[in-house]
Amino acid sequence: MAGHGSKKVIFAALAGNSLIAVTKFGAAAYTGSSAMLSEAIHSLVDSGNQGLLLYGLKRSSKPADEDHPFGYGMELYFWTFVVAIMIFAVGAGVSIYEGIEKIHNPHPVSNAFISYIVLGAAFIFEAFAWYIAFKEFKLSKGQLGWMEAVRRSKDPSVFTVLFEDTAAMLGLIVAFVGIAMGEWLEMPVLDGVASVVIGIILAVTAAILAYECKGLLVGEAADPDVQRSVRAMARAQEGVEGVNELLTMHMGPHDVLLNISLDMENDLSATEVEAAVSSLEKQVKESHPEIKRVFVEIQDRSGHLAAE
Repeated sequence: MAGHGSKKVIFAALAGNSLIAVTKFGAAAYTGSSAMLSEAIHSLVDSGNQGLLLYGLKRSSKPADEDHPFGYGMELYFWTFVVAIMIFAVGAGVSIYEGIEKIHNPHPVSNAFISYIVLGAAFIFEAFAWYIAFKEFKLSKGQLGWMEAVRRSKDPSVFTVLFEDTAAMLGLIVAFVGIAMGEWLEMPVLDGVASVVIGIILAVTAAILAYECKGLLVGEAADPDVQRSVRAMARAQEGVEGVNELLTMHMGPHDVLLNISLDMENDLSATEVEAAVSSLEKQVKESHPEIKRVFVEIQDRSGHLAAE
């Protein structure tokens, strides 16, 4: 289950986007700005996305049962993938459509000053939500680079909100510039161009999120450092001659499945083998609490290679 920090980030983003969406829709109706309407749709989609993430977090916390013996942790990955689809299909699609319509049928934005006030206030709210997500992600990434941390992260809830808020802030800047330049140059078509650019920003964001979530859905291995640590523990275990194979898979952000094949010394009794396996499992779970299930196969090296 994702930690409290993930929920804090999502709730902050949900509260901000809900208020911003209502304000933007009002401003879009009042001014007739295509870029403002795109931003309003963007905020509405983001609000729905945060709701989906919260639903995914709740579903992923369900305990294992007979139908799902490994639990429901991967539901979070599924709902995050749905969020990426929503951003692409609704957010990007509608924004680009509205922009093209405005380019074909340009008309001046009325009362542009209202748009500037709304966009400025929305930027402040988005910046606050972005800062909360940024702090949480920075805390979790450790010494890793930003993109490397995204690629290696197994909890998509935080970086999804961070990506959404980043796209939202970029979209607000584009909308502001598009409306201002359209008014200054008396080229209302620039409002439509801004809407298309906002759609492209959302499409790129959705593509990145979909790519990262696809890897989690297919099944990603545990962190390489964790794998090296488990191998070292196994090799140091009394009676173990070597590790034939080690397989890991994230069933959720903090739920790892471990399968390990060991080559044991030939003169060990069954009791000694059982004791070694139990000792290894205890050591692994104490050192890496995210490893919830450990399956150990005992097989001599030659037999393992033959099976391979």
